[in-house]
Amino acid sequence: MEIVKIINNNIVSSIDVDGKELVVMGRGLGFQCKTGQAIDETKVEKIFRMDNNGQTRQLGNLLADVPLEHIQLANSIITDARDMIVNKMNKNLYITLIDHISFAIERFKQGILFTNPLLWEIKKFYPQEFKAGLNAVKKINAVLDILLTEDEAASIAMHFVNAELGTDMPHAIDATKIIQNIINIVKDHVGMVINEESLSYERFLTHLKFFAQRIVTNDAIYDTDNELNDIIKHQYPNEYKCAEKIRIYVESEFHVKVPEEEMTYLTVHIKRITADKNNKKEEKGELI
Repeated sequence: MEIVKIINNNIVSSIDVDGKELVVMGRGLGFQCKTGQAIDETKVEKIFRMDNNGQTRQLGNLLADVPLEHIQLANSIITDARDMIVNKMNKNLYITLIDHISFAIERFKQGILFTNPLLWEIKKFYPQEFKAGLNAVKKINAVLDILLTEDEAASIAMHFVNAELGTDMPHAIDATKIIQNIINIVKDHVGMVINEESLSYERFLTHLKFFAQRIVTNDAIYDTDNELNDIIKHQYPNEYKCAEKIRIYVESEFHVKVPEEEMTYLTVHIKRITADKNNKKEEKGELI
């Protein structure tokens, strides 16, 4: 590989055999080097291959202003996260997370405290991502001798969620709030404490994550089986009424149409979680 551009002493850009732009990282990799010179491969720590040349240039511009130690930490954190999170994450995570981690470190050094208002929801709805976020905070604190908290772990977790869903941060935050509001609607309607350890609940939560994503991106599914929809509607009338409350909430708050097929999915999931034998009746806020 040859140096196409020297970004700083530790970062250079290059081009692979297919003509795709690369960002190459290594301590001293660009120091006293010139364009066209061969890259010293013994110094290479990481080669960033993004999805397109535009992302590669964006990453290069970011890395030009970020301390090498922060980049190395973020790269290590992403490597760990790929082992801890089942779903595939897109490469744009390198851009968003390196930027976030570097900013979080500088913010801490300036004495700016941070609290995450969605901490509880993120811990509850995205346990894998939150665990990876905790690992990130532990690693940053150990290397830099600082004290980032689990609030920061939750924020880092949301970057993993973004990378899984292919959305931006505002959409991910909205989706998290939607999930919580829908679960509250279900709990209020059925009047019982739902067993959140059940497989049915986990499946419902998984469905809600993608449902919420469709809402914030206005990417609704379309009706395909009206006969099945009618059967489910009449077989589970109480659960369908609960799904109706969810539809009213979504359409009034986000102006997104919830099609009948989605109502069928919601109804079936609600039926499954409310049929769990480990659920408990709730009366005036107390268990009986």
